[in-house]
Amino acid sequence: MNEDKHHDRALWRSRRGMLELDILLVAFARERYPQLAPGEQGAYLELLACDDWQIWDWLQGRTQPPPALAGIVALLKAGTEESAPP
Repeated sequence: MNEDKHHDRALWRSRRGMLELDILLVAFARERYPQLAPGEQGAYLELLACDDWQIWDWLQGRTQPPPALAGIVALLKAGTEESAPP
């Protein structure tokens, strides 16, 4: 599968039932996913297989993600903090 199809698939899977996650993940997939290393892209796709509330709790720091997803969760959290209003 070529890179455009991988990106399109990640973008489509980033659409979620929870509005807050939908906004965050779609923006991340559009802006950051293409620049991720292949291992990070794989971790992002693995993250997208998780339940919305589980992802939300990780991003809010309520619970810790599994080690395999800790790096991608940190990237998502960093992107959220950068875009937050002062």
